Amino acid sequence: MRLSRSLAPVTVAVALVMSLPYGAAPHARVAEPFGSECRTRVQGSQVIAYCHNPYADADRVRLHIECSRWWDLDTDSSPIDTGPAATVRLTGRCWKEVRSVWVSHQKP
Repeated sequence: MRLSRSLAPVTVAVALVMSLPYGAAPHARVAEPFGSECRTRVQGSQVIAYCHNPYADADRVRLHIECSRWWDLDTDSSPIDTGPAATVRLTGRCWKEVRSVWVSHQKP
């Protein structure tokens, strides 16, 4: 049986990969679960966020607040490391209304 010219290189490549030992072939890395679960609450100009880390790796969280008024300064909290099974509280405020709030996550 004769293979077509376009199919022959593919067949050779598959045969080479299949003949490699198991440890020699590249494997896709499985990402481990990461990141705290955060809840935010806005009351007037005050912002409170609670972040709980259910995973084994630490998570560095920061609270970001965007204020509605152009003259009101947006704020970012200092980063806080949240260890396994730990809960942290992040707070911040605007002088007037709050436009948006989010929490960023980073591996320490």
